[in-house]
Amino acid sequence: MAPHKAPDSSRRSDRSRRAIYDAALALVGESGYRRTTIEGIAARAGVGKQTIYRWWPSKAAVLMEAFLDLAARAAEEAAPAGGAAQYGIPDTGDLAADLKLVLRATVDELNDPLLEAPTRALTAEGIVDAKLGAEFVEKLLDPQLALYVTRLEAAREAGQLRPDADPRIALELLIAPLTYRWLLRTLPLTHAYADAIVDHALGGLTPRP
Repeated sequence: MAPHKAPDSSRRSDRSRRAIYDAALALVGESGYRRTTIEGIAARAGVGKQTIYRWWPSKAAVLMEAFLDLAARAAEEAAPAGGAAQYGIPDTGDLAADLKLVLRATVDELNDPLLEAPTRALTAEGIVDAKLGAEFVEKLLDPQLALYVTRLEAAREAGQLRPDADPRIALELLIAPLTYRWLLRTLPLTHAYADAIVDHALGGLTPRP
């Protein structure tokens, strides 16, 4: 008779966490942040609500961790086959091309049905819930924006931007139009629009003869 093998509690925990992440993201996308509850997440995930409270102090903590995990998985899927996920904006020496590449990828993420609903729900709730909004900025947005700052500072040092160009303002010139069009659905969010943003922004930032 084969020896009895004890259940692997770590694997069970990983499966439960994944189920909770998926349930939280699905519910916030379907019903919005405010109507999503710990009880609803537990029921969708097939776990007891005490399991959720054992790992997270609040609904906001569950959703934030689920969203960060989703973003990490998206980055891994976008990585080259067999390679690690690459973080940072490429520096090929062609600033416009590098920025267009990244903004096009951002367009794809914002248009991705898996990402769009939870992103929109958490963004909207962060506007009225200052604490959640601050956490969203600190844990998700700021690390991404720092990548732009690093790339734009390198471009400025290479003489590709005006010496007085502020990298933070420069990145907002690139990101804000995308966010505005996506949030308000004023017009389609496309690669062509991303390219146009880069062209217009750099036209005001590059050195003039």
